Amino acid sequence: MRSTFNRWSIVPFTLAASGIASAHPGHADGLLSGLAHPLLGADHLLAMVAVGLWAYQLGGRARWQVPASFVALMSVAAIAGMNGFALPLVESGIAASLLVLGLLIAFSVRTGPAFGAGIVALFALFHGGAHGIEMPLNATAWQYGLGFVLATVALHGVGLMLGKGLARHGWMVRAGGMAIAASGAWLMAA
Repeated sequence: MRSTFNRWSIVPFTLAASGIASAHPGHADGLLSGLAHPLLGADHLLAMVAVGLWAYQLGGRARWQVPASFVALMSVAAIAGMNGFALPLVESGIAASLLVLGLLIAFSVRTGPAFGAGIVALFALFHGGAHGIEMPLNATAWQYGLGFVLATVALHGVGLMLGKGLARHGWMVRAGGMAIAASGAWLMAA
């Protein structure tokens, strides 16, 4: 069977996408900066996935309430950060979020949906504060905010999908939780 794929057929797509790749540091628009922020920092990325994993472990309404509360409080804290309010100990709070969320996953800690939502909402304040105060000067606030909210929701979704996909292999989820907790402990010690 002969493939109909021609290697030259990719050229128009490459040229069309080259504008995206030619962005220089400091010149990216708000949306791309916002999308990149949670994805390029291992601390944010691990925490967002951990929220989804733990929400899946909790089950039921927690699968949407826990991530939704994180996104809501993160957004509020980001707006405060964008307006000059700097939450104290942001980096320590982010590191603590990894440690605690990792341990909650590793030990399969069960709580009610509201209590679980409250725990992640507390950590969302630190993550949102970091997003807000780190907004690039040339970014439009609403575009930047939309970008990091979309990236956060996607990462929560990845955590939920990992939880579902690994449900029959609970030891893998717990081992992942321990790795997340270890990264939080390492960040706290650094």
